[in-house]
Amino acid sequence: MIRTSQDYRNAIRTPREVYVDGERVDDVTSHPAFAPLVDLRAHIYDLQNDPDHRDVLTRTVNGQTSTVAGALPYSQADWWAKRRATDRVLAQVGGIATRVGDETIGEFWSLHDCRDALVDIDPQFARNIDAHVVASRHDDLFRISANTDAKGDRSRPPQEQDPDMLLRVVRETDAGIIVRGAKFETGAPYADLAYTKPNAANWGDALPEEYAVGFVSDLNAPGLKFICRSGFARPDTERDYPLSNRFDEIEALVVFDDVLIPWENVLFHRQPRAATLIRATLHRYSAFAFVHRILVFADMLIGAALLNCRQTGLDRKQGVRDKLVKLAVWREGIHAHLTASIALGEKSPAGLMMPNQSLLYAGRVLAVSQLHEMMHVTRELCGGQLSLTPSAASFQATETGDWLRKYYTVNKDWSAEDRRKLMAFARDLVSSDYAGHRLAFQLFGQSPPHAHLASVYHHFDWDGPLALVRDAAGLESTAQGAGSGSPNGGTYGDWYAPETPNRRRALADIDKIEENLP
Repeated sequence: MIRTSQDYRNAIRTPREVYVDGERVDDVTSHPAFAPLVDLRAHIYDLQNDPDHRDVLTRTVNGQTSTVAGALPYSQADWWAKRRATDRVLAQVGGIATRVGDETIGEFWSLHDCRDALVDIDPQFARNIDAHVVASRHDDLFRISANTDAKGDRSRPPQEQDPDMLLRVVRETDAGIIVRGAKFETGAPYADLAYTKPNAANWGDALPEEYAVGFVSDLNAPGLKFICRSGFARPDTERDYPLSNRFDEIEALVVFDDVLIPWENVLFHRQPRAATLIRATLHRYSAFAFVHRILVFADMLIGAALLNCRQTGLDRKQGVRDKLVKLAVWREGIHAHLTASIALGEKSPAGLMMPNQSLLYAGRVLAVSQLHEMMHVTRELCGGQLSLTPSAASFQATETGDWLRKYYTVNKDWSAEDRRKLMAFARDLVSSDYAGHRLAFQLFGQSPPHAHLASVYHHFDWDGPLALVRDAAGLESTAQGAGSGSPNGGTYGDWYAPETPNRRRALADIDKIEENLP
């Protein structure tokens, strides 16, 4: 089923306890802090029903239409289709929204992969997992992912401090479980459902059972409270801060004040081992959407920098071109990792096609670790006027407008107004409060940097290089750590295989990689 924008608006217009700046929000669809993102999400629904975009964003099988983003990936073609769909959406909305639903659906595919292992741990929730995986493909609801707890004192286990610092089950009823605690999450006030699970932490089997819970929460459920940060959207500043006023995805501390989660929405419960398994595999698909967003952001940085240089002819200078090339090399590196992760995809335990895990996670490290530097290069190329350009109101005022038009007009191709627009866009991209927030979000959006590196460590095929050097150096095969493979296998042999390789690691291997889980 493909939703309409009105379906979406009606679903989130029900009374919710949403607070921003200390005041309760009556209607998130019209409140200035949330309306831009509600409008953006509604626009995506409209695009899916638009004949000009429907064939790219949706597919119809046996008379049932669903989104390309929600379809289970079985082939390279499925991933190319998803990438085209995301590109189409972001091009049409004119910017980047990280939370549009496909990234959370990717987490459900990971759950699908873990189903058999979770059944082995506790079979009672297998039917719920199946039902929610199917629903995520067909109902077109806006799902977000709730991971991050308030944390408290992380040097102490949760039972030795305020027990509500981590989300927990406080009791069971015939209708379901009652949960208490809080989660930070992006987009929760204007989403439909939240896939909620334990925070990334090195708990292992030491996680108390009441905290080892995963479920799908209806965000209209009684007892939920959404305490939001201040938004960057401000009335009458749209011309000076075009991104802040359209793409600020407001985070909220979502308080679960004894919220009932029906049994059919519980995915695992009182199973620390299941919690560990879910965290270890959570990003195997969703990281693709995350890195893809940064690729689009890279294009925005390049476009803003190059236009700023070309308006004054600085793009002809070699020093300027060297900086532009830095941006281009970073961008192409992200593009190469995404493309290669599809081309060298792997079969998951459930038979889906995963992006090549080592390449995908390496691409995430490249994208995130260099982002701050690339934003600084863009800032350099845009120059000091990025911070000095007066407001749009000054360009319109009688007393100042003529002077600004005189000094901001470059030539017949670059009017003062176009130059002002470009400066406003670039400033909001790399030098505003919104830009700083977005940088921090990308740094921690899927886990902290050390966990990004740990993901690469745990998924890189170390055996190939070890075996290559073992043989080249003439080492005995018993040499400690020399690798058990051969230089003709692993990294050096199967990358060109026409068939999709199976995942090398079994689910049981997760026991070995619990440290610094992504």
